[in-house]
Amino acid sequence: MLVGLAAIFTGTILLLSPSSKSVAFQTERAAKPKAILVELFTSEGCSSCPPADALLREINGSSTRNGQLIVGISEHVTYWNQLGWADPYSAPTYTDRQNAYANRFHLDSVYTPQMVVNGTDQFVGSDHASLQRALQHQQDKPETVAIQILSANIDGRVLALRFSAKPGDSRKAVDLFAVIADDADRTSVYRGENTGRILSHVFVARIFIRIAKLKPTPGQTIQLPLPGSFVASQPHHLILFAQATDSGDVLGVDTRPF
Repeated sequence: MLVGLAAIFTGTILLLSPSSKSVAFQTERAAKPKAILVELFTSEGCSSCPPADALLREINGSSTRNGQLIVGISEHVTYWNQLGWADPYSAPTYTDRQNAYANRFHLDSVYTPQMVVNGTDQFVGSDHASLQRALQHQQDKPETVAIQILSANIDGRVLALRFSAKPGDSRKAVDLFAVIADDADRTSVYRGENTGRILSHVFVARIFIRIAKLKPTPGQTIQLPLPGSFVASQPHHLILFAQATDSGDVLGVDTRPF
């Protein structure tokens, strides 16, 4: 189990030297369609969450009518863990992130399931109609940070990541985040509100790190630490996104499998 993993690794970033080799795969591309980030705050201890998990599974990796890639992230919160079932994918990092959104949206409290689209639209995570409205709202917005994963390589217990991030005309402060997510996970639940159910999830966040402030540089290389239980043969995705520090707007997204 990786309970608390994201919290353990938050902020643990090491710079690579220019001579470091990263040749496992190359992810450059000539043209990148804009992507929309859909975050789902969920819990295996919540009986209302499986329909939201299914909705994220349905849309993740698909495209909007205008061709934007929909990138989902399942973020499992911790506050259901004391109610019968300790979610093996939960971590305080995701609870803290949801609390920050609650403050931005002026909500009375956090809840599950909750979807947040591009950091600006929030609603009950199983609400198809609200999701469609949010996607329509976002698909006409310009991508203001051109962010791209250039290459990545697993070397021992670290993932070496090279990326570029080019700011637009905005002078606002922008944070860059990196997420390592399992493509798919399944759990047999033995206690709590979902007793007896087998739950399926997609793009389950296992590491979620703020890696840097946005700078106008053509390329940067960092190392992301991997947990001891990380299984390299299991399908994963690396997600990189830029988010305005004050408003929470997601300004650019890229993702690559590994």
